[in-house]
Amino acid sequence: MAQILNIDNISVSYGSIRALSDVSMNVNEGDIVSLIGANGAGKSTLLNAIVGLVPLKGGSITFAGEKICQAKHHMHSLSTDLIARRGIALVPEGRHVFADMTVEENLDMGAFTVRDQALIEKRKQEMYDFFPILGARRKQKTRSLSGGEQQMMAIARALMSAPRLLLLDEPGLGLAPLIVQDIFSKIKIINEENKVTVFLVEQNARLALKSSSYGYVLENGKIVLQDEGMALLDNDMVKKAYLGA
Repeated sequence: MAQILNIDNISVSYGSIRALSDVSMNVNEGDIVSLIGANGAGKSTLLNAIVGLVPLKGGSITFAGEKICQAKHHMHSLSTDLIARRGIALVPEGRHVFADMTVEENLDMGAFTVRDQALIEKRKQEMYDFFPILGARRKQKTRSLSGGEQQMMAIARALMSAPRLLLLDEPGLGLAPLIVQDIFSKIKIINEENKVTVFLVEQNARLALKSSSYGYVLENGKIVLQDEGMALLDNDMVKKAYLGA
């Protein structure tokens, strides 16, 4: 299967603090790949690096055969908006919704790369069909939605650009277990039926690995383990550190 994302030996620093050190990963097109690790391991930094929100100190990132981020050639790295136009969408940790905008206005913001108004309306209707609660509340201010509804809207907003690769940063954060299960069932449909590749960061390691064809473990900014998702679930180190076994 063809690789859609290649992360080659990247490093990221915040001042004198090294957040990522020589990290290499691959995501195959059509897969769900998960990244697990403790708080502060560098997981969100990695996703932000992919979309150009933080500069690389070393290495490079390639998407669909094109280098989008390079450490030593900043002038050849793409800006975040151009990376989005290439087909990558990020649902950030904490959702970062536009609280004083309506659901519909938030979805419009997700379609900033689209110029065809008829296509935007078509995609919004697809999101309302996929997340019926959003359709019922399309004219409500986003701040009035529950946490789970806001997470659904954040995912729908990302899908408005019709990405090839969807990056999800802690989609289950702060949500009730039943809501988390619902969110993950939607992620699986997005992957299987909409043919969107998913790269997932999630504190619920068990659920993330069960949902993934492949997984990586990040500790202190370094990849310490990688394997098929089900194999990692059975790994003694993973069980002890992340599964409470």
